[in-house]
Amino acid sequence: MAKRVRETGSEGGESAAAATERKVKTPRLYRVLLHNDDYTTMEFVIWVLRTVFRHTENDALAIMLHVHKKGVGVAGIYSREVAETRVVQVTRLARDHEFPLKCTMEPA
Repeated sequence: MAKRVRETGSEGGESAAAATERKVKTPRLYRVLLHNDDYTTMEFVIWVLRTVFRHTENDALAIMLHVHKKGVGVAGIYSREVAETRVVQVTRLARDHEFPLKCTMEPA
């Protein structure tokens, strides 16, 4: 996506030489991952997926089963700031409920 930016001269007129093009990059995306453990309940993982990541019941169940069977699964893909916030939210909720659920992020 390119945007044309025009600068105005001191008299308010547009200068053709001052017109420049800048390319705007989309932000890099990050995967938020949930890791399987032997203590966190499946119900809690589904609740986290529905509450924090806003997945439907069916999607949350599918992601939870993937995490359970494969050891790790993607809960969502977000910009860096949002991904960091979700990791902190999940970790805090897990500790508040006395579960060792591990949540990390990696570049998508």
